[in-house]
Amino acid sequence: MLSTSSAAVVRATLPAVRAHADAISTTLHASVLAETPVPGGVFNGGNDSTGAQSRALAAVVVAFADHLLGGARVPIGTVLERVAHKHASLGVLPERYAAVGKHLVRAVHDVLGDAVTPAVAAAWEELYLVLATRMREVEAVLYRDAGVDPRHPVTPWRVTHRNAEAEDAVSLLLTPADDTPPPDHRAGQYVTVVVDLPDAGRQARQYSLSCAPGHSSTRITVRRARGAAGAPDGLVSTHLCDRVREGDLLDISHPFGEFVPGPAGGPLVLVSAGIGVTPIAAVVEHLADAGSRRPVIAVHADRNPQRHVLREHVLHHGTRLESFRQWNFYESGATGAVLGRVRTAEIPVPPGASAYLCGPPGFVREVGDDLVRRGVAAHRVHREVLGPELVEIA
Repeated sequence: MLSTSSAAVVRATLPAVRAHADAISTTLHASVLAETPVPGGVFNGGNDSTGAQSRALAAVVVAFADHLLGGARVPIGTVLERVAHKHASLGVLPERYAAVGKHLVRAVHDVLGDAVTPAVAAAWEELYLVLATRMREVEAVLYRDAGVDPRHPVTPWRVTHRNAEAEDAVSLLLTPADDTPPPDHRAGQYVTVVVDLPDAGRQARQYSLSCAPGHSSTRITVRRARGAAGAPDGLVSTHLCDRVREGDLLDISHPFGEFVPGPAGGPLVLVSAGIGVTPIAAVVEHLADAGSRRPVIAVHADRNPQRHVLREHVLHHGTRLESFRQWNFYESGATGAVLGRVRTAEIPVPPGASAYLCGPPGFVREVGDDLVRRGVAAHRVHREVLGPELVEIA
């Protein structure tokens, strides 16, 4: 817990920190890169180069401060669990928290200037220490339960099959290189894939497992990240789509992630956009394998049918369920589907339903808010975004 004196100081300065969160994150980003120009594959190099990781960190710190002061605007436990799973899949070491904390407090001082007295700096250092301690404890449990040494978070896996799934997308079937069975995973989880690129060094990216557990191999489905507005295509997704072949080795982490439907009953509403369908495909297959009797409604949005990844996979396993309905929304080329953006008002949402949403941040936020307005309990709306998730701090 935060000491009484530090809580008072944080409460008084939190509005200023919140108002200048973007500037603080920019300064933090520059400070971290100046000391460690090459992150060594710990984080997504694309996000790291744009400062997205730093913005996400600043948002979490502000949200955690809100939580400790009793004015939580977001479910902080859910946020910290999500971050802990991301860190565990990357092998983030406990000592990294101290290094990042030093840069964070320095960034607050650089942005707010003389307003950051020694008492203010000490209070925010204490708050960050409380946050870091909680994160290290959660991550230690994840490492222990998974049997993972964070200093060696990845092991070599062999690509046993590749399959073109849709426009700009490929599925890779993977097995451990030592011929042991794949570790158990839960439908909806992801792995970190680490590759060494000639001009970019060691790069790590996270990809959802697109098949149910219980197989002799596992699968990721990757869409090439096309650059927009002059930005380059994604380094790792391009490498996996264009260059990786059957028989190649990839460094893969243990599965992690909390975007997993619980064992409780009740209807499920599964909503995805673009490549966000990958964890949804695994969930539908798992429910069918388990003989689940839960009603399932699957909703997917895409540009056109040619880009709809794993459509037949979801339909095939969905038809094995007692109650399954599927809606597809396409911006163009719709045949036997709905033309245009997802309109949640047209989707029947049974009483007591739980919703699982995966896609770009704006899509997930919009659909999730619509479902809450329609009566789905906020704690039953589970969200997974593509890329770093920025906690709402306004």
